[in-house]
Amino acid sequence: MTTQQRAWLGVVSAEHARRAAEGGFIQLNHGKRYGVARLRAGDGFAIYSPTERLGEKAPLRAFTALGVVADAEPYQAEPMSMGAHGIVRPWRRRVEFDAVHPVPLAEITAELALTDDPNWGYQLRRGLVSLTAEDFQLLRNAMAQR
Repeated sequence: MTTQQRAWLGVVSAEHARRAAEGGFIQLNHGKRYGVARLRAGDGFAIYSPTERLGEKAPLRAFTALGVVADAEPYQAEPMSMGAHGIVRPWRRRVEFDAVHPVPLAEITAELALTDDPNWGYQLRRGLVSLTAEDFQLLRNAMAQR
């Protein structure tokens, strides 16, 4: 990633992060357009998973996927069931995901600028958070397949 590109952190369960990486796409906030519309081709994109599955209470707190946005505009996928949210046509972005392994937040908290603020976790509720280029590179290095 070059310095002029931006980087983002999406908040998605680990189960959904695996589906996204396998499918080469990301969707956020139950398929709404506004989050994925902020992304640009070439932006770095990492996924933080607070839990293994949506709705579970047991914490996972790990970075689970990472890649680069590969398209210029959001697109609408085929209709799908979103459980309690009904049938939706989610907005997505193509992402070229790296081959990575999950890294627990606790292993790199001290190194991330993201976690400098004592209340840093509150911003994760939005589902999409801006990352510094340095944090993205730190995550990329920590998650690289060995």
